[in-house]
Amino acid sequence: MPELRTERLVLRDWRTSDLDPWAAMNADPVVREYFPEVLTREQSAASVSRFQADLDRRGWGWWAVEVVATGEFAGFAGLDPVEDGMPFTGVEAGWRLARPAWGHGYATEAARAVVAHAFECLALPEVLAVTAVGNLRSRAVMDRLGMTYDPADDFDDPEIPEGSPLRRSVLYRLRAGDHRPSGR
Repeated sequence: MPELRTERLVLRDWRTSDLDPWAAMNADPVVREYFPEVLTREQSAASVSRFQADLDRRGWGWWAVEVVATGEFAGFAGLDPVEDGMPFTGVEAGWRLARPAWGHGYATEAARAVVAHAFECLALPEVLAVTAVGNLRSRAVMDRLGMTYDPADDFDDPEIPEGSPLRRSVLYRLRAGDHRPSGR
């Protein structure tokens, strides 16, 4: 199973010791601002089990992100097939970090490693990224990755309740031919 490394981060398998910081991160309403709800510890534990099972089965998925200098769990980043019922298909890149990891460029650094893996190792033709319209921090990461945005691709996320301000979502794309390994 590949472990992705950057200058400051390692994207790796999940460990038992990740559960407490992962659950705390998912219980933080600021971290989950663009999601319909915070998660319970049980929901967080179930997600870790799913993530690790996908990594074991496919060799890629949602990796735990660790800061190399401190060994601290920082969040997660990775790739996942788009859920059924969405108005598009493909493989989505994503990331989410605990608040202490914000503002250090870790999300972009982890996302660049994920995108490079998608194109250089998995030979994917395209990588997608999705977020709520108002999630400007994630949209800025998508821009830094060189992803393109077309307002015609905006959609209502069927997994978000009608009437929720989080339902309207944006879709960003990066095609393999447009990927530059430096991310610039």
